[in-house]
Amino acid sequence: MTVLTPAITGLGMTAMGKVYGKSAPQFAAEAVTLAAADAGIPLAAIDGLLTSGGIRNDVGLDLQKRLGLGDLRLLTQMQGYGSTAGQMVQYASMAVQSGMVDTVACVWADAPLREDRGGGDAYREATSTPTGFAGLLASSSIYSANTMYALAARRHMLKYGTTSDQLGHLAVAQRDWAGMNPLAQLRNPLTLDEYHASRYVAEPFHLFDCCLVSNGGIAVIVTSLDRARDLRQPPVKVLGWGQSHPGHSMQRTHDFGLVTGAATSGPAALAMAGTTLAEIDVVELYDCYTYTAMVSLEDYGFCEKGEGGAFIAQPGNLGPTGKYKVNTGGGQLSSYYMWGMTPLSEAIIQTRGQAGERQVEKHDRVLVSGNGGILDHHSTIVLGTV
Repeated sequence: MTVLTPAITGLGMTAMGKVYGKSAPQFAAEAVTLAAADAGIPLAAIDGLLTSGGIRNDVGLDLQKRLGLGDLRLLTQMQGYGSTAGQMVQYASMAVQSGMVDTVACVWADAPLREDRGGGDAYREATSTPTGFAGLLASSSIYSANTMYALAARRHMLKYGTTSDQLGHLAVAQRDWAGMNPLAQLRNPLTLDEYHASRYVAEPFHLFDCCLVSNGGIAVIVTSLDRARDLRQPPVKVLGWGQSHPGHSMQRTHDFGLVTGAATSGPAALAMAGTTLAEIDVVELYDCYTYTAMVSLEDYGFCEKGEGGAFIAQPGNLGPTGKYKVNTGGGQLSSYYMWGMTPLSEAIIQTRGQAGERQVEKHDRVLVSGNGGILDHHSTIVLGTV
């Protein structure tokens, strides 16, 4: 049996950010429609559909009917939190490779924001009252993603001497990238002083250590490279992938906060792609917090373990003029928060060479990282030009 090479051929992005009046399924349907148009194919050409939603996980199998798709050969709803986008592309790629399907749409959408409430309120309303062991954690004020990631970051700080000042350099660098991204929610320059002056959300995290909350949807179309070559957009080859699900026990001796699943999924994806870190031109990381991006850089091997803080604060490493092209659209900290679709969408734009002012000159190999849960689920993809 011939093994087909998978490729991403369509990218659909709705308006994102403080965009009101649509549900998550409506955003999802729009994103798939835009992705098909971007690829230059009719919706009827889609014979596989992978769906996922945000905090309410409300983009499900019914999306098939909303899109008017019939006779699908692959249909499922997925949830790996921030790793889902990467996982969807992996499973779609395997389905295409095997000949199970010809063309798969992978879509994620969410609509937590309302005009009368902030992003934090949206997430609190979607979270049930903790019980059992989770209730014990909540009684210690450890009850949300903010507080759990803050605990992880604090452990890294205590172990390796990482500082808030170092984390602030990453927030500033990504804001510099966002200034060149017309889709970014936050485009005004950010200074280190402004970072430190912002309010605490959960110590050690300041406001600008934390990702945005956004409404919207993003979809990608995965097919074979042979088909993609005849379509509208430059094909983006899916060269390699990997996953890792550490299953943190939260026991005192565990490495929670110190090592993530990126340390396993990264080498697997690179090996499958037949490439190395030295050949990676662009890095699109899941950055729900500055800490998450920093520890991912360590675990992928861009610096030694424990040196992530110094690495991101080193002049000349990050930002548009830096040696390492990291989160070139501004990431989830400054551009838009579409979970794992944020790094994936920017990776596709860069690989195609369509990023305009922020386009990286060399973009033959792009690493995409997803992180979900509280450092529980990780996906890595390596994309490349034809």
